[in-house]
Amino acid sequence: MSSDVDITDITRDGASISLAPSAGGRLMTWQVGGEPVIHWPASPDWSQFAKIRGGNPLLFPFLGRHFVDGEIGRWRDPDGKIHALPTHGFARNLPFTCTKDADGHGLRMTLVDGDATRAGYPFAFRFEAAYRLVDATTLEVELTTSNPGEIALPYYAGHHFYFHLPHDQRAISSVELPRTERRHQLDDGSISEAQPGAPRYTLDDPGIVDRFHCFTGPSDQPVRVFMPGLRRVVSFELDQPDSVPWYAVTTWTEADTSDFYCVEPWIGLPDAIHNGRGLRWLAPGKTEAASLRLSVSPLD
Repeated sequence: MSSDVDITDITRDGASISLAPSAGGRLMTWQVGGEPVIHWPASPDWSQFAKIRGGNPLLFPFLGRHFVDGEIGRWRDPDGKIHALPTHGFARNLPFTCTKDADGHGLRMTLVDGDATRAGYPFAFRFEAAYRLVDATTLEVELTTSNPGEIALPYYAGHHFYFHLPHDQRAISSVELPRTERRHQLDDGSISEAQPGAPRYTLDDPGIVDRFHCFTGPSDQPVRVFMPGLRRVVSFELDQPDSVPWYAVTTWTEADTSDFYCVEPWIGLPDAIHNGRGLRWLAPGKTEAASLRLSVSPLD
């Protein structure tokens, strides 16, 4: 895909978001008061847009890595048939259609099953990602999954938010969590035993890179990312009315010199199709949504 990819911009009260529906339904940027909250690289390679380190790639129908007999990128259905599916699923690689909200403050992007999806995921589905600027500092995000088919649909979706953070500010930045236990994925695809989660971690801690912070109690306390160098706090409000439960948030960054840090709300854990951790089976004719709110507030 070339750099002339169609981009949709939405603004409200001094805040703005940019999205690329045709490039995996990617949220590219979120700016508040002219300052970037979501990281976006200066020269993205649109020929491999799923590999761009920035924005918010959409993870569907499965997130993370899945394995069959030690081979990555494969999963076994209940009948024993093995299917090939890429890490984090296919949504971030495919074009979405889109519709703006009537008031112009949000965008709903839609992906449905087709030839590009059925070989690795033989189900009818409708997957929607909706972004809406609620006010000058709040972004509402909803992932909606519908099953128009005749058999139950397995899925566990998630986000991959890249937050703007200069790498030399990690030591003074931190993430605050409600009650959690910490896990990670082992080389064979299995999930580690749980370790007690701490209420707060600094973002220079190598022990939280690629770690799953699994909620063990109510998620009514927000997840908060403190960035004193940018004089801001980013809060995730995950306990939304009628939302399916969020299973975990994952913390990750690519390198010591990366000017971003990822905090990723997930419905399930990697390989949930086999281990069951967060796996959802959506009955024929049913629809459900996973909702959250992101907000930015000043930190003096």
